[in-house]
Amino acid sequence: MRFKGFTLIEMLVVLAIMALLATSARPLLEVSVQRTREFELRSGLRHLRGALDAYKKAVEAGQIKQSPEDSGYPPSLRALVDGVADAKATDGRKQYFLRRLPRDPFADASLPPAETWGLRAADSPPDEPRPGRDVFDVYSRSERRALDGTRYKDW
Repeated sequence: MRFKGFTLIEMLVVLAIMALLATSARPLLEVSVQRTREFELRSGLRHLRGALDAYKKAVEAGQIKQSPEDSGYPPSLRALVDGVADAKATDGRKQYFLRRLPRDPFADASLPPAETWGLRAADSPPDEPRPGRDVFDVYSRSERRALDGTRYKDW
């Protein structure tokens, strides 16, 4: 009488092949996750920088009041979401530049989105960005390197 089924050796060979496939797929999964986070970072930077530029254009067009010592950039990232009074509107309307603040995907998840970004004021040099009275630019605070070898904070 002959038994149908797999032998122990056949089962061990199958398990060894599956383990080999799983260990070879893990680096690909890690690269895929990093690529997705890099896409989110690029998208967040693009949205924030576009909103900063739109705010500056609104100031130059006279839609937002400013004092002579102001640079024309928003005082904080929250101002882009909370809105600013439209100087040309008679009914007290506000102008909004973002629906919500994107978060830096490489920052600590427990931080609020506004605190995940590094801020550069208009009067700080590009090689040594520092916060100040306004927000001229944003950057990632992450010290990690991208898949192309550049640092995220240099994007």
